[in-house]
Amino acid sequence: MIKKADTIFASPLEQMVDFRFDERVVDVFPDMIQRSVPGYGTLISNIGILAARYAQQHSNCYDLGSSLGAITLSMRQRIKAEECQIVAVDNSPAMIERAEKIIAADNNRVPVEMRCEDINQIVIENASVVVMNFTLQFIAPALRDALIQKIYQGLKPGGVVILSEKLAFDSHQQQTFFTDAHHDFKRANGYSDLEISQKRSALENVLIPETLTAHQQRLSNAGFNRSECWFQCFNFASLIAFK
Repeated sequence: MIKKADTIFASPLEQMVDFRFDERVVDVFPDMIQRSVPGYGTLISNIGILAARYAQQHSNCYDLGSSLGAITLSMRQRIKAEECQIVAVDNSPAMIERAEKIIAADNNRVPVEMRCEDINQIVIENASVVVMNFTLQFIAPALRDALIQKIYQGLKPGGVVILSEKLAFDSHQQQTFFTDAHHDFKRANGYSDLEISQKRSALENVLIPETLTAHQQRLSNAGFNRSECWFQCFNFASLIAFK
């Protein structure tokens, strides 16, 4: 599949609308995510490695906010536990439609069930691994505690949740440093100042980042024994929490 270049925000927009994972975004998503999230490829491959370590026999592994299935594929290629199933969930019909074709072209043996649903409404059950890769940040803040609690309740003993998020910082100095570094990263990958500015405006009311401390506290409040920040590149990080 040919990767199309992301030019969604390359021209001045007459009216700014909130960012949506629609057909336009689906068409350029692989290019967009690689050029926007530092360390994305490393993150994807290592989540597969972690999933393989903690996947249990006769259990479900969830990819919540699965987009085009990068995490699903990474888990599928690594998991060796017998009778494991991956459940990939996304609320964008355009994403699910495209992801189904990508998954169908992969010949690994772990079965995959794809669902076009709201992750706030699904039931998490018999889970050994749950991954949310840059997903929670798009959930309304008032709903985040309940979602993490639901995941905890649906995890088997010894299960893990892997949570990747864009971070906010309490310190103005830190926030400025990491924001500037991220924008430099995007410029280095060919985005113009106009593209950076317009996309930031489109995401302002849609992507609500939180601090690392806030994420760790939420995980602790839900009942997880401990959490570790195993990856960070600029203002993007990933945690793993253990039940």
